[in-house]
Amino acid sequence: MKKRVLCLLSDGFEEVEFVTPVDILRRAGVEVVSAGMKERMATGRNGIRIEADVMIDDVDPLSFDLLFLPGGPGVGALREDGRAAGIARDFHDAGKLVAAICAAPLILKDAGLLEGRSFTAFHSVRDELGAGVVEARVVEDGNLITSRGAGTALEFALALAAALAGSTTAVRVSEEIMV
Repeated sequence: MKKRVLCLLSDGFEEVEFVTPVDILRRAGVEVVSAGMKERMATGRNGIRIEADVMIDDVDPLSFDLLFLPGGPGVGALREDGRAAGIARDFHDAGKLVAAICAAPLILKDAGLLEGRSFTAFHSVRDELGAGVVEARVVEDGNLITSRGAGTALEFALALAAALAGSTTAVRVSEEIMV
């Protein structure tokens, strides 16, 4: 059965952190569905507009294998909304994978998922995250996968591909794109 990823999309997302993992996961044969939180069309922090595949209210989040949270300034709106933290908590409680990059680990903090765990994040949010922050580009701890930012998006994407499609597939994709 094909693995499925739910990616939450809202205005202010970091384009590289969204597009790179979606592309790599699809190359690995993983189905990725982007879900708009307020509208189908979202504008990234650099003005690139992306149309979400669905609206979040039109899907059953727990029918997916992994929740993917891209970073960027839009993380603030996701935190205010609150649904992203609830979905992350539901995924975690169901033993499913949860992945966050850049500032998105703040949503994991809001969900109560970081205590006693190792993780990484963008330097500007580390103080708010507190204990557990690791100086690494990608950190996997149990069912949580985190990464630092746009510069680590490819490594993060390949880690997600390995987690869902296996290391052999991740290596194949890596070779295909000449990493």
